[in-house]
Amino acid sequence: MEHVILVDSNDRVMGEMEKLKAHQSGTLHRAFSVFLFNESNELLLQQRALTKYHSAGLWTNTCCSHPRMGENTMDAAKRRLLEEMGIECELEFAFSFIYKAELENGLIEHELDHVFTGLYTDAPNFDPNEVGDWKYDSIEHIKSDLRLSPELFTAWFKLAFEKVCLLNRKET
Repeated sequence: MEHVILVDSNDRVMGEMEKLKAHQSGTLHRAFSVFLFNESNELLLQQRALTKYHSAGLWTNTCCSHPRMGENTMDAAKRRLLEEMGIECELEFAFSFIYKAELENGLIEHELDHVFTGLYTDAPNFDPNEVGDWKYDSIEHIKSDLRLSPELFTAWFKLAFEKVCLLNRKET
């Protein structure tokens, strides 16, 4: 049974809870999202596996999950990136944000999400239990898809993507 780290709005640990229970109750917990770009500044997207208990089949950032109690969030991001996508690369902390979103099946995603970015140019070797498909896509095309078909993307991706784009623009 997987657990998540419960936190307050300042990311102080308040305890832990079984992951599904946290998503049923909407309790604030720590999470992370990884955004990998190739040398053409295209984002590596993943489509969540159809067997996921929420947001199944939706497109999202390269990798996302939750750290374990006592695990550094950067280390957790690297661990899950390898487990989900078969990718090892350097990551850089970008920013954190809190969001709350109602999902299907009465679930509530309430997370303090730590966002990491990195550079990766190869094809992933993904775990089909986690990922249904993947693609590199341009920022412009993703923005268009988000405008035309927002229902095809996860709730957290729609929020984090805009912030990542603003960060990328400042770096260029």
